[in-house]
Amino acid sequence: MNIRNEIKGHIVQKGTTMSEVVRMLAVVHRWSASTPDLSDKFKRGTLRYSEAIELADVLGCDIVWKKRGREHR
Repeated sequence: MNIRNEIKGHIVQKGTTMSEVVRMLAVVHRWSASTPDLSDKFKRGTLRYSEAIELADVLGCDIVWKKRGREHR
């Protein structure tokens, strides 16, 4: 699954829109209030890990690192 679809899935699960998420990011984490800026990050694959954490934060999520099973060495 690509990052864009995964994040959009979380946005839909929260019952919000990309525009509302961008507004929350602008207020809470001082991001640009431009929806195309976030969309461009998804398209280019340039979303930084720190930005992903802030994005998860406004969606009420945590990014969790989980140890893989033996088959994923």
